[in-house]
Amino acid sequence: MQDIRVVALDLDGTVFDDAKAISPRNAAAINAALQKGVLVLPATGRPAAGVPQQFLDWPGVDYAITSNGATVTELATGKKLVEQPFSPALAIQLYDLLQPFGGLISVFVDGQSYSQTGNVDACDAFLPPNLRAYFHTTRGEAADLRQFMRDHAQEIEKFSIIYPDDAARDAAWQAVLTAGPTEITTSLDSNLEINAPGVTKGSALLALAKHLGLARSQLMAMGDSGNDLAMLQAAGLGVAMGNATEEVKAAADAVSADNNHDGVAVAIEKYIL
Repeated sequence: MQDIRVVALDLDGTVFDDAKAISPRNAAAINAALQKGVLVLPATGRPAAGVPQQFLDWPGVDYAITSNGATVTELATGKKLVEQPFSPALAIQLYDLLQPFGGLISVFVDGQSYSQTGNVDACDAFLPPNLRAYFHTTRGEAADLRQFMRDHAQEIEKFSIIYPDDAARDAAWQAVLTAGPTEITTSLDSNLEINAPGVTKGSALLALAKHLGLARSQLMAMGDSGNDLAMLQAAGLGVAMGNATEEVKAAADAVSADNNHDGVAVAIEKYIL
């Protein structure tokens, strides 16, 4: 059995089932790993403000990777151990490039998510039902989002855009590719997530391991979507969920059960407990 010391867990589609709940078996396995001295942490595309209270209150969950790796935060203190924001010029360039393609643009700034005033109320037509409450409760609003970005130029972590269909998303994706190097991923139908060049959940996980003095071989990661791909490749043991995309499954070292059948617990029990 590998000497796993860190387990990085994606949230949506991984720890959470489709009802956005953590099953009793998953919770028990996470608790058992923590009691064994293994660091378990959420690794999410959500901003820091979107980390669920259940994780914030979970004894032993000390760190969180957020905004697809733009930050790693020490939860007890709020201290950012890793910060990987956009350059101000690239952030504004991307915002202007994305505007003609429509969609609901959210910009993650210093651990919070913001949209143009009015967009939050329009989101229900774009979102799956199980994400609407999360979106409504975590999005701030800015009367002029572009100016807001200028006012917080050094703190821009990520873009998250939801489009009405894949065709609109794909057109925007191709346009972004022309702007130069960025990290482009997706985690939902018809969504686009953009980080600064080289910024992924994987880069954040490796930076945290370096901070902790741990080797890559001591890292385990679990996920289901494109924004988890780099993290699974960076970890010594990358485990795809049974509901993962085929691309993620192909890149993983192992495949577990799906998120509605305790896939996190199945992997923790097998590889750690």
